[in-house]
Amino acid sequence: MNHLFVDNLTVIDFAYLDPARGLVGESWIADVVLGGELDDQGMVFDFSNVKRTIKRVIDERVDHRLVIPRDYKGLSRSEETPDTFTWTLTDGTYIIHRSPDEAVVWLAAEHTTASAVATLLERELMAVLPANVTSVQITLREENIQGPYYHYVHGLKKHLGNCQRIAHGHRSPIRIDRNGERDEDLERTWAKSWQDIYVGSDEDVARRHVDAGTAYITFEYEANQGEFALTLPEARVYMMDTDTTVEFIAAHIADQLKAELPSDTILVKAYEGVGKGAIASR
Repeated sequence: MNHLFVDNLTVIDFAYLDPARGLVGESWIADVVLGGELDDQGMVFDFSNVKRTIKRVIDERVDHRLVIPRDYKGLSRSEETPDTFTWTLTDGTYIIHRSPDEAVVWLAAEHTTASAVATLLERELMAVLPANVTSVQITLREENIQGPYYHYVHGLKKHLGNCQRIAHGHRSPIRIDRNGERDEDLERTWAKSWQDIYVGSDEDVARRHVDAGTAYITFEYEANQGEFALTLPEARVYMMDTDTTVEFIAAHIADQLKAELPSDTILVKAYEGVGKGAIASR
């Protein structure tokens, strides 16, 4: 059998639900290996079609979606509201999510793992690849980050693309320079405070309530793709008074640090997943 490989084919930025961590923002790099017989061109698969076919399937199926393991015992759905589900965490609190179907991925597993998502993608790719391709191996891996990072989830209702989905996320490093020198203590502080956090916008808050002693917050908005709603414990939310684009996030962190350190020069390089983001200086 002949094999063709493509490393770093794409990055999928998405969110998934975990029994203890709740909503988790994640960014995985996708590597692909195809096996099969050579075609009339002497190829397993034309490289020019890799992005056209394989990258498209991977991006459309998982990128900017919420992955939900359907076999988790704490998951509940109602036939009356199929677009809504409740996820009960191990600490007894819950998350409620409502969205159009294209904003989620239902995973046939009890927990979200890279191997389970890769298996789903491999099955779907085999259905669209030519007959001479007899095997597909997808490897999903995290970026090797040197320094602090955080997992965050958000939704951007004004976005014209898939970022408008209310629960998609990223695994992101952060770089903070103070007076021209990198300050890893400040980086670690922000990474710790934003560990597995939902970054919400004030204007999207629909209501707040208390249930069994836990304060909850509900975000709702209507975007081009439909109506979205998300309820989760306030302790798992970081509020901003602007939208939550990475440009606003970088500016917000820089403003907060400048207020704490008014005599210092601050530069914040906030990433959104792998290899992209925004810079703000104060």
